[in-house]
Amino acid sequence: MARPITREDLQEFISLHFDRSEENYVTAETAVDPSDIGTPMYASPLIRIGSTDDALWEEFKKPGAIGSFYRAPKDWLPEAKSVISVFGPWSDHVVESNAHEKTYPGSAWISSYAAGGALIKRLSVQLADWLTEQGYPSIAPAMSKDFRFVYEDGSQPDVPAGISYASNWSERHAAFVCGQGTFGLSRGIITERGMAGRFCSVVTSLELEPDERHYEGLYDYCIFCGKCAKNCPPQAIDMERGKDHPSCDAWLTEMKARNGVAGCCGKCQVNVPCSRKIPRAK
Repeated sequence: MARPITREDLQEFISLHFDRSEENYVTAETAVDPSDIGTPMYASPLIRIGSTDDALWEEFKKPGAIGSFYRAPKDWLPEAKSVISVFGPWSDHVVESNAHEKTYPGSAWISSYAAGGALIKRLSVQLADWLTEQGYPSIAPAMSKDFRFVYEDGSQPDVPAGISYASNWSERHAAFVCGQGTFGLSRGIITERGMAGRFCSVVTSLELEPDERHYEGLYDYCIFCGKCAKNCPPQAIDMERGKDHPSCDAWLTEMKARNGVAGCCGKCQVNVPCSRKIPRAK
């Protein structure tokens, strides 16, 4: 018989395997600058819960959203009851490192991007495995063998036309449904601790009380100040058209070639009003 699992149990597990883990520190092997060795990559995470019965999941399948390519939680796990969204905010050291550099990513940002990305992905698998062991079948969709990402429209014959730069599970859309926050102009999610960080999520048969969404619209937290557009080195963000993913992707490819470690940038997440909090319009 499955033992009861509380939100506090989730928080303890996630903290133990994430921000309090020995793996949450830049090492000599991952550092691109010796001054970053021993510094934390992430601060304490934010956990938000969504219900698999929420009508928004099916909305994402409609044209103009992600499309029919998208898979709702119960498409991944028919017995699913809840979705757990985890936001790992970058540490002050990582954010400040990137904020000091105008064009290229800061050393701690580079050092943390690949290793930190691997850490939060690993957390999602560990959490899903642990919940399953406790008697609650669970899955981390983005780490599943069935997860798919489409870059170019028409590049995959079994994917409907008109879909590009989209995946059949979205960490950001899951975060929106679970109450983490809303989208910004740069297409990131603005949480109560800002936008600078990474997400992961787990779909589980464990039934938990869903968090309330303190917003209605997709962009309610964005004040459309345009700062992220001004900061963007390849000018991939436009006040009217939003984000041009191919331009951003080309820049990230260039950055990986330049630093030899990670295709990262993050200029839309630092030196902006939404970097570390929900901004308020003047």
